Amino acid sequence: MSYEIAQKILLLLEELITGRTIFIYVDFRSEVETRFLISELLRRGKRVVVPVTLVKEKKLLPVQVRDLEKDLVPGYCTIPEPRVEIRQSRMIAASEIETIIVPGSVFDERGGRLGYGGGYYDRFMAYEAPEARRIGLAFDLQVVGRLPLQPHDQVLDLVVTEQRSIQGSR
Repeated sequence: MSYEIAQKILLLLEELITGRTIFIYVDFRSEVETRFLISELLRRGKRVVVPVTLVKEKKLLPVQVRDLEKDLVPGYCTIPEPRVEIRQSRMIAASEIETIIVPGSVFDERGGRLGYGGGYYDRFMAYEAPEARRIGLAFDLQVVGRLPLQPHDQVLDLVVTEQRSIQGSR
């Protein structure tokens, strides 16, 4: 199912085809897998940026990757993130990010999203890259009618599942 979602994004989303800088999570546990999508974006010459979780600062650091095998190591909660050696030299200004692809535990029909409780992506979208297009990747079973969102919860522009694309209400 993750492959179908990745294919749908590559076919449907012009922002990913024409945009240059894409911030995308590296899949972990039961999230929609992103490695195929990342590899394809790299093959197409995109600047692919993935997060480093800075726990003390409660923020995400955007770092460019060029090779998934060489550039990533287990990081916070064993989530794959860029190696320490490349973080400083490949850090990207959040203002350069055109599209953010986010994970989540549950999504709704309005583009609402609940993450895993840390608020990292919500803060990043709200304060670091507020102009970037926001896209959630989900399995259809993760989508509900309406979530009880808090004021700090950021709404997405689009949620893509294996069965449909949901326009957000941001």
